[in-house]
Amino acid sequence: MASAAGVSAPSAPGWLDRQATVARPGFNRWLVPPAALAIHLCIGMAYGFSVFWLPMSRMLSNTDAAACANIGFFGMLFTRSCNWTVPMVTPTFEIFIAMLGVSAALFGGWLEHAGPRKAAFIAALCWGGGLVIGGFGVMVHQLWLLWLGCGVIGGVGQGLGYISPVSTLIKWFPDRRGMATGMAIMGYGGGAMIGAPIAVALMKHFSASGATEAVAWTLMAMGVLYFLAMSAGAFGFRVAPTGWKPEGWTPPPKAAKSMISHKDVHLNEAWKTPQFWLVWAVLCLNVTAGIGVISMASPMLQDIFGGRLIGGGGAAGLTAAQKAGVVAAAAGLVGLISLFNSLGRFFWASISDHIGRKTTYSVFFILGMGLYYVLPILGHHGAAGLFVATICIILTMYGGGFSTVPAYLADLFGTQMVGAIHGRILTAWSVAGIVGPALIAQLRQQQINAGVPHNLVYDGTLHILVGMLLVGLVCNLLIFPVADKHHMTDEEVLRERSLQHEDVIKGDAEHAGHGKFGFNGVLAWVAVGIPFLIGVYFALSKASALF
Repeated sequence: MASAAGVSAPSAPGWLDRQATVARPGFNRWLVPPAALAIHLCIGMAYGFSVFWLPMSRMLSNTDAAACANIGFFGMLFTRSCNWTVPMVTPTFEIFIAMLGVSAALFGGWLEHAGPRKAAFIAALCWGGGLVIGGFGVMVHQLWLLWLGCGVIGGVGQGLGYISPVSTLIKWFPDRRGMATGMAIMGYGGGAMIGAPIAVALMKHFSASGATEAVAWTLMAMGVLYFLAMSAGAFGFRVAPTGWKPEGWTPPPKAAKSMISHKDVHLNEAWKTPQFWLVWAVLCLNVTAGIGVISMASPMLQDIFGGRLIGGGGAAGLTAAQKAGVVAAAAGLVGLISLFNSLGRFFWASISDHIGRKTTYSVFFILGMGLYYVLPILGHHGAAGLFVATICIILTMYGGGFSTVPAYLADLFGTQMVGAIHGRILTAWSVAGIVGPALIAQLRQQQINAGVPHNLVYDGTLHILVGMLLVGLVCNLLIFPVADKHHMTDEEVLRERSLQHEDVIKGDAEHAGHGKFGFNGVLAWVAVGIPFLIGVYFALSKASALF
């Protein structure tokens, strides 16, 4: 509608626009974390995708083994008559982890302007829709469709979903940056605890229709389920009005040598600073070392302890039933890994609010070097209980590295564009997720080929990981506050805010976010809390085989 002066009036914002998500009086900031958890608990199923690998490799019966033996890479992509091999389906995980980093880096700047609701809803479309496309690919037995759906499209959903709440949470919780991001990102670590048992149950439910249909319908059903849950989380997002702060809280004064900046750095300037690349290296090395333990944990436990896990002797002379017991005990460790990976994200990020991010990462590297070094010693002495406890502590620091880095970036580069900068940093995860497992597997195989006994092949590999942690510690110690020359001017900050439409938003910074928790708050936390606690129960049930 035109105004009297003939100038078009601005149109009302749509439901997905950032303007529509600005909090009004009566909103409570504690409603934002469960919305973020709803997103991360869904995309966190990435860690549980291994439940599909074996079923995907056994979907076809009466195949010609001789004809399928030399089918080649491209033949496997398009064959409808040969079973996929496990090595052909596992790259799905590597693809969506790579796409997570790439999409987070590419769309982080757009997210800052578009807002968390639009980004999270698109993430729901991509992750949920990607699983449906992947399920269709399984149904028609086309591996390229599985990679495209779950890997590429799903990976974009992973990236957008992962970073969508970060900037919003940091701005709602300037007094508890680490705790706020830790609450959300712990959902990613715990997503597999919920999703993997659901996937197993669904495959069992659909198994009467056939092996192919069991996997296909499970992926499709989970895609729809995750789309609905993530959409609910997306529409639960609200952003803080400019100038908002918690009631009774004032920013601490800028102290000399403080790591917390009171000014902002633009995305295009941040990646040119040494601090950006040092944090990138810190995250990459921490993740690579953690992935090394995750990828080795189950076979390492079986190779080193063998029958001693079930009260017997070594690996030699075990009956089939005893071997099955050893495998079950090792699977129990996988359950504990999921649990401690998740809890560590909240614990360490919250601790970082009190001791600082730089100190927290120094603890990761110093304590980690000691624990990685002592693992082989515990194995040689047959101390299975201490061995498992050590791995669990290591995994808390692996998860804590992910949840602490957004607050670290906010401290260094300010909060205005922290979501976009975080997106760029996540390319370190993509590199570690691809290079780490391949490097660890190659080192292990080289030692086996050299004749090293299976229970000793991990010693050298773990010592190499200690070296990686030492390099990470050095990188972390070299991080200092960003030089003033990289900070945005007041005019540049105002321009960024105008791109976020903050110049036309009539937010109430004084009253928004201070509303009562109320029934809606209880309902939101119950909606995410019950599934998470069920996941914890499943993880502990699985871990009981260790004891």
